Amino acid sequence: MKIFISILIVVLLVAGVGAGFYFHNASAQTAAATAAAAARPPTPVVVTTLQPRKIRLWSEFSGRLHAIDYAEIRPQVSGTITDIKFNDGQMVKQGDLLFVIDPRPYEDAVERDQAALTSAQSKVTLAKIQSQRYAGLIATHSVSQDELDSITDADRTAEANAENAEAVLKNAKLDLEHAYVTAPISGRVSRAELTQGNLIQTLIGAPIVTTIVSQDGIYADFDVDEQTYIQTVRSAARDSASEQKVPVQLVLQGDTGHVYDGFIESFDNRIDSASGTIRARAKFANADQALVPGMFVTVRLAGSQEHTALLIPERAIAADQSKKFVFVVDASGKVAYRAIELGRAVREQRVVEKGLQPGDRVIVDGIQHVRPGAAVAATEAPAPSDDAAATALAQENAPKR
Repeated sequence: MKIFISILIVVLLVAGVGAGFYFHNASAQTAAATAAAAARPPTPVVVTTLQPRKIRLWSEFSGRLHAIDYAEIRPQVSGTITDIKFNDGQMVKQGDLLFVIDPRPYEDAVERDQAALTSAQSKVTLAKIQSQRYAGLIATHSVSQDELDSITDADRTAEANAENAEAVLKNAKLDLEHAYVTAPISGRVSRAELTQGNLIQTLIGAPIVTTIVSQDGIYADFDVDEQTYIQTVRSAARDSASEQKVPVQLVLQGDTGHVYDGFIESFDNRIDSASGTIRARAKFANADQALVPGMFVTVRLAGSQEHTALLIPERAIAADQSKKFVFVVDASGKVAYRAIELGRAVREQRVVEKGLQPGDRVIVDGIQHVRPGAAVAATEAPAPSDDAAATALAQENAPKR
């Protein structure tokens, strides 16, 4: 028994010495880690100091381009196409000759009707001479009143026949004119849908032989939601003249660097109750002929006036599931977490609705290397240009979060 107690005492003494050594070593390591952390230099980051900026928000809508003038060329007389006077896609002017339909039958008709008119006019002349002669003889009672009335009636009939012959001749000349198909408007002509040698019939549903679209400007048709219409247009424009002063821009898909400036041509007279939108039409110059009817485009509609907002770069925003947040540098030079709510996109920035105040220093570069409470060495990012501050693009389809 005494031997067992002695062994137990020895074991306890050994265990106590080991535990003391372990705790001494752990304390030394903790102290060393604390000293190393204190000696580590602050993490360098780039910040931007938030200041209110005046911006004009733009809303984006999808639209289609339509020609200002568009003409479907259909034949107005029957016959065989004998000549085509244009090349596919050629620019033509109003009155330029496009097609020739065999004019010979219509030339013959004009000559025939011209001869008929000449004959009718000769009969008018003869009837007038007889009428005047009988009018002189009635005074001497050489002719009766009935004979005079008959001659007068013949005179009037001859005049009516001459007028009818003249009308027939005009119609024949019009048919001959229609045998030479000309451009009703200036613009770019399509291809010839019927080629030389084809017979054309001017019955119901006469074929389209080609089309022309004008190149003097172009329309963009798009639908504006009711809220944007009220806030953007109705708040600043009360008539069509003031509506045309609302700035509007157009960009092509895949070519957002080329912006076309235009103006509102018109808004529809009602809002579609099914879609909650109103049809709008904007007009743009097309000097470079790059805008083609039928193109799918993006139309930007400017807000009615400038307003003040806080903007932060997209790269400064981080996500925690559905929440958006940023890191800011406080007065002591340490990182702080800020949950935010965002508004529309403004080029490569976002409007801040909640969570930040003017003067906050938001980390824009280096956020992946910091954590809340860490000390940082902040460098101010270059200030945005005046142009970017004065005018900005806000996408209508950018969700508010």
